[in-house]
Amino acid sequence: MKIHLSSVFVDDQDKALRFYTDVLGFLKKTEVPLGEDRWLTVVSPEDPDGTELLLEPDGHPAVKPYKTALVEDGIPATSFAVDDVQAEFDRLRGLGVRFTQEPLKMGPVTTAVLDDTCGNLIQIVHSK
Repeated sequence: MKIHLSSVFVDDQDKALRFYTDVLGFLKKTEVPLGEDRWLTVVSPEDPDGTELLLEPDGHPAVKPYKTALVEDGIPATSFAVDDVQAEFDRLRGLGVRFTQEPLKMGPVTTAVLDDTCGNLIQIVHSK
């Protein structure tokens, strides 16, 4: 068994697609119209047939309070692995990305937390 799909709730699918592709560097994998919304997924360019991330609309009434509580408590909605947290932090900050946590070393793990502009905090992480 392996993870096939994970999702992050977004407040605007178009804005999310631009951020996750143009800024973070993911590739659009699937886009299927579903009424007002779309089944919209992105993948890592390093593994285009790997795990997909669904940019899921946050229209369900339970989602916005959940997202707000996570952000207020500084809890990331998900985590992405990178080869070098400091280099990725510098690259993303140069693109105007806002971070709520600068790179932090915790033993063999380094993390940073960014705002995805769609209502979520996202952690980037590297483990030695």
